[in-house]
Amino acid sequence: MTSIQIIGGGIAGTAAALALHKAGFDVAVHEAHPDTGEDIGAFLTLASNGMRALAQVDAAEVVAELGFPVTAMSVLDASGAELATAPLGEPDHRLTRYRCLRRAELAAALQAEAGRRGIAIRHGARLTGVTESAADITAHFADGTAVTGDLLVGADGTHSAVRAWLDPAAPGPEYAGQRVFYGYSTAAPPSPVPERITMVRGSAAAFGYLVPPAGGTCWFARVPGPAASAEEVADRTPAQWRDWLRPLLSPDRTPAARIVAGTDDRLMVTNALQLAPGARWRSRRAVLIGDAAHAASPATGQGASMALEDAVVLAKALRDTPGTAQALARYEHHRRPRTEENTATSARLTAGPTSGGSRPPAAGPRPRVDEELLRLLAWEAPLPDPHDPA
Repeated sequence: MTSIQIIGGGIAGTAAALALHKAGFDVAVHEAHPDTGEDIGAFLTLASNGMRALAQVDAAEVVAELGFPVTAMSVLDASGAELATAPLGEPDHRLTRYRCLRRAELAAALQAEAGRRGIAIRHGARLTGVTESAADITAHFADGTAVTGDLLVGADGTHSAVRAWLDPAAPGPEYAGQRVFYGYSTAAPPSPVPERITMVRGSAAAFGYLVPPAGGTCWFARVPGPAASAEEVADRTPAQWRDWLRPLLSPDRTPAARIVAGTDDRLMVTNALQLAPGARWRSRRAVLIGDAAHAASPATGQGASMALEDAVVLAKALRDTPGTAQALARYEHHRRPRTEENTATSARLTAGPTSGGSRPPAAGPRPRVDEELLRLLAWEAPLPDPHDPA
């Protein structure tokens, strides 16, 4: 049985473990952090395509129990006027709806599911080096241990150690031009609408908020300007960041400043990062997935969903293709165009005038499901052969 070592036990790595295990491979996961390795304060909206990817590895039901559904989106301008409202994603079925949940919640749920299936996840395993030969590949860790397998999957995020080994000349992640805030507020917006994300095109920042069933408000803000320094991120308290952000939002006639004012210590800030396209994704026995391969700024809200798609397509490529090198080439063929389009779209939206990645939803009929993506993800269907003219 082919042995696969996965570096990174977050969303991408654990989803890959579930998919590869289902495809019949011997899988182990090695995570550098002592716990889930995910940001405690950050939340995300998992899109319908991400939920569909989870369904292929029999994990959608588990995730559908977390957080709350998001079935519509509204866009406001700085005056508070509503520009548009429309259904979001595929809202008619509980397993294809967008969901809002904490990033750490999603990672922990996937890890628990991996444990139930007998997949080993080792925490505190920080990668320090990789040795590749024609016969196998070995990962070396800071504690002096090493593991050898037939394939190494780099799912270790934006600052990937596997990517640094695989392509030492490639530039690292670059600042995308926005500080990103995540917070939880006891203040609710006026006339809150359940299951709706509201995007605010503010005059100085892009702002978004959702109202959970339990009350309060989950919110995020993307503020253009210089990156927050490591010292600022480490030393400023949540109250100081709250007091820094609120005056930027106050001139607008929207709920944003009031929501931020009601925020307690559950507030965090990070810098939006992105990877330039064109970097190397694979060698004979190593491959990158998720943010390790194609980190994008958060403007499209597709980071987690793209990683989940990667996991399914990689497992299918290895399942359906004779030869590891050929399988990895097939995976890259199917994934690189889609993920690099997402990165480019996120970059354009981030560079726009505080759009925050929210175009007004298109009027008229709801967008159709991407049939090509559905065929690509469908577990029982063979992965399309790029050399087959059919």
